[in-house]
Amino acid sequence: MGDVMLASAVAILILMVSTWIVSVIIHNASIVDIVWGLGFVVVAWVGRIVGDGNDARQWLITLLTTLWGLRLAGYLAWRNTGHGEDFRYRSMRKRWGSRFPVVSLVTVFGLQGTLMWIVSLGVQLGQADATPDLGVLALIGVLVYAVGLFFEVIGDAQLTKFKADPNSAGKVMDKGLWRYTRHPNYFGDACVWWGLALIAAETGGGAWGLIGAAVMSFFLRRVSGVTMLERSLKKRREGYAEYIARTSPFLPRPPKRS
Repeated sequence: MGDVMLASAVAILILMVSTWIVSVIIHNASIVDIVWGLGFVVVAWVGRIVGDGNDARQWLITLLTTLWGLRLAGYLAWRNTGHGEDFRYRSMRKRWGSRFPVVSLVTVFGLQGTLMWIVSLGVQLGQADATPDLGVLALIGVLVYAVGLFFEVIGDAQLTKFKADPNSAGKVMDKGLWRYTRHPNYFGDACVWWGLALIAAETGGGAWGLIGAAVMSFFLRRVSGVTMLERSLKKRREGYAEYIARTSPFLPRPPKRS
């Protein structure tokens, strides 16, 4: 178990420092968002190679994590390429000036690398413990994962189609899955990690991976996800306050009546 956790930490360190160096060269810290998904893929395959767990569980965790990570990285690369640096990093760059490269190494790349290691605890530990074959808890985990991936993929597709319509400029997306939750992609992301954590928890020691799912859910709901995004959306989207009043921020549910 310790070997997998150490190997994962080293792999994440190498990945994030390398990404930071590239970001300094191209003057764009936004590439860290694309590498975020890829980092989990790296962790999954490191666990598959180094870990000595149940073979079926190792492959299940590795393939599910790879599917999620490559999908997210590909989507963000397609969405962000050619649009310059994200406003969050531009704001930081303006604030810190010439010190931004060093500051970003710690506050952007270092922080995300640390979170990546914590969130992926289930992926790591679920592959490090030789336990009996897959059981009911793993099946539940797969189902929760599938629900999460559905919300992410469909939510992103619906939002992309909405933004591509010129008539949608400045308006609020409140159709499809977005009618039931203001952030179907974030809800889906949380479900993916709870699903993976449940698969890992079946090993006993892998139950520590539930900490990673809880941390991811907290950040999505209270820190870098819903809270941060809506702070700007309230200013940029007409009718967003009304949308907030009738629509769940995270867990899907029928909208409130006006």
